[in-house]
Amino acid sequence: MRRRHEMTRRELMGAAGAAAAGVALLSSGGAAANVSSFIAKRSSGFVPLAIPGRVVKVAAKGSFEQAMQKNELWPKPDVARRLLEKALMELTGAPNLDLAMRQFIHPSDVVAIKPNGIAGKGNYAMAVNYELILPVVEAVLACGVSSERITVYEQSTAFLQGCRVNVRDWKLPPGVKTDAHGGVKMKMPKTRIFNRIETAYCSMFTDATAVIDMTMIKDHSITGYTGTMKNITHGSINNPHEHHAYQASPAIAVLYNHPIVTSRVRLHIVDAFKFMADKGPLYSGPQYLLPHGAVYVSTDPVAMDTIGLKVVEDERKKQGLTTLKQSNREPRYIRTASDLGLGVHDMNQICLRELEI
Repeated sequence: MRRRHEMTRRELMGAAGAAAAGVALLSSGGAAANVSSFIAKRSSGFVPLAIPGRVVKVAAKGSFEQAMQKNELWPKPDVARRLLEKALMELTGAPNLDLAMRQFIHPSDVVAIKPNGIAGKGNYAMAVNYELILPVVEAVLACGVSSERITVYEQSTAFLQGCRVNVRDWKLPPGVKTDAHGGVKMKMPKTRIFNRIETAYCSMFTDATAVIDMTMIKDHSITGYTGTMKNITHGSINNPHEHHAYQASPAIAVLYNHPIVTSRVRLHIVDAFKFMADKGPLYSGPQYLLPHGAVYVSTDPVAMDTIGLKVVEDERKKQGLTTLKQSNREPRYIRTASDLGLGVHDMNQICLRELEI
């Protein structure tokens, strides 16, 4: 007997085929044509860097356990900036952070930055840190993008506050906008992207020509694992709650595969100063919230989610927990995303470069 919320292979590939058919419809008339106008167009002659299968991890020397035990605010700003710069220099071959960012962002771009702050409150807060968001914003500014064409957005104001964006002394540079879509700020018409569910991506996302994804490594009570792809899909649409059936597999892959997404997401930056191994994303206790002290960067969401998933599964094994598959929460959408051509899932074909500062 098939378990509840488990798709057969035939259903899985049928959904993937439906997604491909939906993409083909974008060239037709009517509502599909209206949706096609929301596909991002790049500046003439500019080709953003893309390296399938390559992931860079840079870790900081020293122990973060003590800081976590004291509930101290960390990482320190200089550490976050140095890790980000080292990671992007290694990924791009550029000599500094600003020149590295120019391989992804053109001066004429409208840039949206999507962090994740859903679990940013409480004693065991798990959110992308302001200390990492700030240097990303500053590097985009250094590309020649004016401040009014940069937006840091989340689903809700509370989630932005979870990242400490524009809270008290944690301010972004003057003119840089922040926003929250609340599931209602949409300009594109709702369209059937997965199954018969009508969905729209938020205006902060579709107004941008370039998107930088800033996420974390964490267990998820429904999808098993949440990382780069889910932060973009479920964090940018009007109805994420309608896309959780079957552990959101293949919904996450199909939603990410839409050209509205693939035409504008340029870079994935993972705040891995700590990660969550169980009870995520909201209810994890201290035994499941582990220091990691690292930043990852990649242009390949599948490869990055594959690496992040391994971090979680390795810790679950260490703590004597069941695998996500055994707990009926296997994130099958990662493999489906690879089947759709979104990136590399085979660990033997992923190039993980690990550095330390």
